[in-house]
Amino acid sequence: MVERRAVKRLSRLFHTVRYLRWRQVWFRLYYRVRPLRVPVAGGARPRGGLTLAPCHWGEPATGDGRRFDFLGESGEVATAADWNAPRFSKLWLYNLHYLNDLNAVGADQREALNAALVDRWIDDNPPCTGNGWEPYPLSLRIVNLLKWFARGGEVPTHRLDSLATQARALERQIEWPILGNHLFANGKALVFVGAYLAGEEGDRWLRRGLAILDREIPEQFLADGGHFERSPMYHDALLWDLCDLIHLAERAGLPALSSRRRDWLAVLERGLHWSATLRHPDGDIAFFNDAAFGIAPSLDDLRAYHRRLADASVVERAVDGTGTRYFADSGYAALDLGPGHRALLDLAPVGPDYQPGHAHADTLSFELSLFGRRLLVNSGTSRYGVDRERLRQRATAAHNTVEVDGQDSSEVWSGFRVARRARPTVTRFENEAGRIHVSAGHDGYRRLAGDNVHYREWQARPGELLIQDRVSGAYRQAVARFHLHPDVQAQPDGDGFVLRLSTGGPVRVHCRGADRVTLEPASWHPTFGGSVPNQCIVAAFSGGVTLETAIVWQDHVDGSAV
Repeated sequence: MVERRAVKRLSRLFHTVRYLRWRQVWFRLYYRVRPLRVPVAGGARPRGGLTLAPCHWGEPATGDGRRFDFLGESGEVATAADWNAPRFSKLWLYNLHYLNDLNAVGADQREALNAALVDRWIDDNPPCTGNGWEPYPLSLRIVNLLKWFARGGEVPTHRLDSLATQARALERQIEWPILGNHLFANGKALVFVGAYLAGEEGDRWLRRGLAILDREIPEQFLADGGHFERSPMYHDALLWDLCDLIHLAERAGLPALSSRRRDWLAVLERGLHWSATLRHPDGDIAFFNDAAFGIAPSLDDLRAYHRRLADASVVERAVDGTGTRYFADSGYAALDLGPGHRALLDLAPVGPDYQPGHAHADTLSFELSLFGRRLLVNSGTSRYGVDRERLRQRATAAHNTVEVDGQDSSEVWSGFRVARRARPTVTRFENEAGRIHVSAGHDGYRRLAGDNVHYREWQARPGELLIQDRVSGAYRQAVARFHLHPDVQAQPDGDGFVLRLSTGGPVRVHCRGADRVTLEPASWHPTFGGSVPNQCIVAAFSGGVTLETAIVWQDHVDGSAV
């Protein structure tokens, strides 16, 4: 038994590491043996002339500079040691060190408080000590500081010197071991500080940052506009980053930036269309892979920023998110089922092979809204870190798809690891005369003894969505789950249930071909730190049977449904 566990762990590690790029492995080893030393030198000076217009989103985390509220958790930061106190989670401490309050809503009315917060951070966090000097919080804080500096007047010398020291620390620990959105954040921060500070160092930071972005923007933003990590939450966060870069290019007066502005704007526009299309009727994101409300700017925030940046020709091509659309490059689809009715489908790989850290085992899952309200929801994300709850939320059973013999479709493990992963194939996507037909399959279960493949079809016509699930090969039991939004009330109805939403008529769900259909307790995690009880329809099937799940509703002509 011990040997079997050891072999399983080695196999899992092999199938995780085999996808890494050589640069990730090399720099992970190099950074572990190389001490981080950063020269602390004065004399930093701005280039002059850079002013950035305020563009805020998100509420401030503090009202007095001592008590902060992140991720649904409050904590007091009264001493220097509290900036790295072990009683807080790593993610909470990261948020503390970002200094997002400098650019949150109403920041212009908190200038004295923000200035005191910046000076306190400098005094309490000596160079290269603690969470705040890790590359990701460095990147976000540098940009926050620069945007704050560029809105005000003359910047005191000690703040400029601290900024330069932080940029040196970032330059020495670029996140080559991680890549993905972290590397993007590093490049953006170097561009910002290089555009702001004069001299040889500033020029070098600008060049290095642009070199990173020139490589990463075409790789990370796919041809259909989607971000390659396949997380709607991170997608929107990086669109805001693009807006910031375009804004900087407009204001800095540097040819190296202005020459890239139009290309960045084109990427932004495609990304906005992707984001607008893969939305529920309530205007917010779907929960595919790591996703939660309140972490990234809203679509309204992004559109408002875009309007300030785009020229007239771009503004005229309004970002439209309606209709049925399959984004083949990123692998997501939106089905327009009528006014207020929308299905969002995950036909995507878990992410880039070398960085699937934000992936869930959710291949061929979907979410559904009817009558303008969410009906079926994936688990969401309430936490990062390494624990059972994090793993449970990433598991196949936490999503609206099929689990085979108690196994996940992709081998998610630890907090941000994936070993063998599902590869989806879309064989049909048709939308004709109000009828939609989508067929797909994935090979994530071929590692099992039955060499299994999960096939799923969605067929939509007015008032009905039919989902057909089939698993090839031998297996003991397959389970399809349909997680209900917490506001949905379910009552048994033969081989299924009658569902009632707060608006619209009843919805009937019937599962044909199931060995048994039950309603079980579950939980939904719409925010970091949040957990809401809900219910889940569980349909177990076996023996090569095709499970047919019919979701039926009726639009009323009297206006009671929207």
